[in-house]
Amino acid sequence: MRAVWKAARAAVRRRRLQTLMIWLVTLVSTGALVMALGLVDAASAPFDRAFGAQHGPHVVAAFARDRVSDGRLSRAARASGVEAAAGPFAQAAVDIPRGAADFGLGGEITVVGRAGPGGTVDRVDLWAGRWAVRPGEVVLNRQSDWTADDLGKKFRVPKGPTLTIVGFAFDLSHTADAWVAPAQIGALHPTATQMLFRFRAAATEEGLRAELAEVTGGLPRGTLTASRTYLALKHRIGSNARAYAPYLMAFGVLGILVAVLIVANVVSGAVVSGFRHIGILKALGFTPGQVLGVYLTMISVPAVLGCALGTYAGNLLAEPFLRFAFSGPASGVLHGSLGIAPWVNLLALLGMPLVCVLAALGPSVRARRLPAARAISAGSAPRHGRALGIQRRLASARLPRSVSLGAGLPFARPARSALTLAAVVLGVTTVTFATGLAATLNSYGNGERSYDVTVYVGDHRDGREPVHGDRELHALLGRLPGATHVTARSDDEALLVGSTQAVMFEGRRGGRSLDSALVKGRWMRETGEVVVGTPFLRRNGVHLGDRLRLRKDGREEELTVVGETMDTDDRLVIGSWPTVTALMPRAEPIAYHVKLREGADQSAYARAVRAADPGLSVQLSGSNSVTGTIVGSATGLTLMLSLVASLGVFNTAVLNTHDRRRDLGMLKSIGMTPRQVTVMTVTSMAVLGALGSLIGIPLGIVAHKVVVPRMAAGVDITLPRYMTDVWHVPLLSVLALAGVLIAVLGALVPARRAARLTVAEVLHNE
Repeated sequence: MRAVWKAARAAVRRRRLQTLMIWLVTLVSTGALVMALGLVDAASAPFDRAFGAQHGPHVVAAFARDRVSDGRLSRAARASGVEAAAGPFAQAAVDIPRGAADFGLGGEITVVGRAGPGGTVDRVDLWAGRWAVRPGEVVLNRQSDWTADDLGKKFRVPKGPTLTIVGFAFDLSHTADAWVAPAQIGALHPTATQMLFRFRAAATEEGLRAELAEVTGGLPRGTLTASRTYLALKHRIGSNARAYAPYLMAFGVLGILVAVLIVANVVSGAVVSGFRHIGILKALGFTPGQVLGVYLTMISVPAVLGCALGTYAGNLLAEPFLRFAFSGPASGVLHGSLGIAPWVNLLALLGMPLVCVLAALGPSVRARRLPAARAISAGSAPRHGRALGIQRRLASARLPRSVSLGAGLPFARPARSALTLAAVVLGVTTVTFATGLAATLNSYGNGERSYDVTVYVGDHRDGREPVHGDRELHALLGRLPGATHVTARSDDEALLVGSTQAVMFEGRRGGRSLDSALVKGRWMRETGEVVVGTPFLRRNGVHLGDRLRLRKDGREEELTVVGETMDTDDRLVIGSWPTVTALMPRAEPIAYHVKLREGADQSAYARAVRAADPGLSVQLSGSNSVTGTIVGSATGLTLMLSLVASLGVFNTAVLNTHDRRRDLGMLKSIGMTPRQVTVMTVTSMAVLGALGSLIGIPLGIVAHKVVVPRMAAGVDITLPRYMTDVWHVPLLSVLALAGVLIAVLGALVPARRAARLTVAEVLHNE
């Protein structure tokens, strides 16, 4: 065994290029695979852990308090499918003026009367202070934005009591915005009763609905006023991770395929170019099994090192991905659960070296079977060129002789050329896929935001208020240099009748300068018409043309959904200004979105806004962070995989020139110039590059059509056709050069090295 290790270690040192290639390709492939599998696992695992720790409810249900008694609800909760239940809790809808107590309270909030944070269902995490046990006390459902000094602060409920904040808690299921003692809830005039259920069959939305129907089957008709399941919350929290996972998985699979091909090519070349070495080993007494061990060890050493470093790099790079993917309301409680799962690291550390060893097994078995005498003679005996017939046919095409000779060289070693071609095909596939992905995401980023500057009412840094009124501000912003269009926007919460959660009802005045792309339907034209994003439609079971009712301050309005947009907020409902003020007469703009003329300076406009009214704050529009992250990481992975494919070509070119040293010497002896040798060698690889482009571009387009819709589905949006139909003749013409470029870059250095060989050197080596 010691002899095998010494021989393998010597081979690793001697074959530095092959060792570097195996190390690099396994590093890139393993890193992409770890990130992809980590995000797939993270799309559900952190939520499942946090939800399980809080023993969260599978269904949160609200019942009409005047139609069913608490006792009857308690009896209904004993249905056979119910695993555990909490409640009944009295629930009140309280309207808080925007900005009350500086705790993010504003609009209609849900307050529940609950005796404590514990129980068999929904164990609320009390982060600070204590629970409300007496009238006049309240606990806020806040994950952050609090300090110890905030405990004890008071705020007054309109037409209700003054409440003192005695604690901050976080509930992942968000069953309430605030909790008070049961003795206090009566003063808030509760209109509903909340029940929290855990069911035995909780894997699917249909199963949960069926279980809830069994619980409510014996209750009076219309008793259940609203309900929601934990699956919708889980889907929302993991949506960003599901958007990243498909494209990372695609790069991971491409990386593994490239790794297999490159390793097989490298080992096969090592066997062919090392025939003399194999013969010497066998002549020295190495058994066939030991020769096999030498070649497998030679591959395993850089493969294991590459996999180890790739796993480490994948964990490091996945950390910002995971933080970004799980940024949002539940980020704090989930961040403690985030990270690459141990099974992912174990799979990468064990699986990728195994893949490399299996790829090397075929060529290594060939080395094992070679007799010593044949191996030694194979290293120096002349061979008849298999490409001779093809080169003769190419000569009749009146091509330069160096080009016709080079075009026939790939056929001299068909197996080696096939492996190299496959690596180039995967490189072109990667470039094509990444180019289409970038084009789609850039189109999405441009369509999602069509304004340049956002002007907010009030300067939150020093508490200043604007000196101009609403209409004056609207006109003023439109008159400043560079402005072409101004849209006012209001944001106010309203209750979606039939749901337990509030929606954000956004009003727009002044046109559609900030509209995201419309996917289906049309924009609102009449009062009472609204548009919503795809997530709102899917998670609320609403379709275009359906009507929904919003309630605010005792008013109700029936609205018709006429359009579907790419907005990713599943709580957002957009209406025209008359539609919003019909429900909320006192609605006021909180921001103005300004479209500037082409070439206008955003910073100059921002300075003009602050000079015109110091009570305004300005934010310049930037690039979409999701788009930038995906495009940047995809570009990096593409460059690395293209480099690996070029190294595969490099390896093949080196082996070809090594195998044909005798032929090169003969050609030079009859007058072939160094430049012609370079052209011949580069042409031999450029042929493979052209074929690679011909095959790789369609594969890249297919990968784009498969992966992009799944990324969009991860965040519950539908992309319009113009964002996915990105393949045009100019772009395809540029991509057609990708395979040739990969091949030429890989072949250039070996070609120049071959061109510098002298006839004397070749004859001396012979």
